[in-house]
Amino acid sequence: MKEFKFKIGGQDYAATVEDLKDGQMKVTVNGQTYQVEVPHKKAKGPHVAMAPAASEAQTGGPKNVNSELPGTVTKINVSAGQHVKRGEVLLVIEAMKMANDIVSEVDGTVQRVAVTSGQSVNQGDLLVEMVADFVAAKAEVTPKPAPAAPAPVAAPAPAAAPAPAAGAKTVTAPLPGTVTKITVKVGDSVNAGDTVLMMEAMKMENNITAEFAGTVKAILVDAGAQVQSGQALVELD
Repeated sequence: MKEFKFKIGGQDYAATVEDLKDGQMKVTVNGQTYQVEVPHKKAKGPHVAMAPAASEAQTGGPKNVNSELPGTVTKINVSAGQHVKRGEVLLVIEAMKMANDIVSEVDGTVQRVAVTSGQSVNQGDLLVEMVADFVAAKAEVTPKPAPAAPAPVAAPAPAAAPAPAAGAKTVTAPLPGTVTKITVKVGDSVNAGDTVLMMEAMKMENNITAEFAGTVKAILVDAGAQVQSGQALVELD
C-alpha cells in the first residue's frame, strides 16, 4: 500500500493506494474509498481474431460513455442528435476538487444524454449513449512472424527534474498521472484558480490550477512527463 499527502485549495488530503488484481486499485482519500481500474495493468489473455457482426459493421455499433469516478456533473457540452469527433469534450465532472473533461473515444452521434448538470454520479454510471460512425469491416490477416529484434541498447538515464527553490510557491500534482499540456510559460502572471497545465489521471483530463497569484518563475515538467502525487510542477514568485 502506498500513502500520499497533498494539499488542494489550501485543504489537506491524505490518500492511500492499494493494488488489488487485474488492474484494479483501491484508492482512499480522506476516508472516502474508491475502486478504480488501470487499463494497461489488466491481465491480457490470448488474442482471438473475430469478424464483426453484420449489423455492427454497418452501423458502427453503440459506444456508451460511463463515469470513471464518483463526482458531480458541472457542465454538459452536447445534446441528443449531435455529431461529435473523437477527443471532443462531452461533459465535465468535478471529482476530488478537480474538473475532469469527459471526452468521446470515437467519431459518432449522441443518442441520449443520461445525466443533468449538477447531478451526482457514481463510478460506472451511464453518462452519454452514443452510436459510433460506420467503419468498414476488414478481414484480419495473420501476420508473419517478425524477425528477431536487435539486442536492446540501454538508454541514458533521464535528467533529474529541477527542484524548486527553498520556500518557493509551487503548484504540485494532486494525483499520479501524465502531463498532457502546459498552458503557461515563464514570465506569465497568473491568478489563484488559473489553469497552469493539464494532466491525465485515471483516463480523465484534469485542469491543474494555481492556488495563489504570482509570476511563473520555472516550469518543472515537460508535456508527456509522468509525475507522482505531490511532485512540484510549476514554481511561482
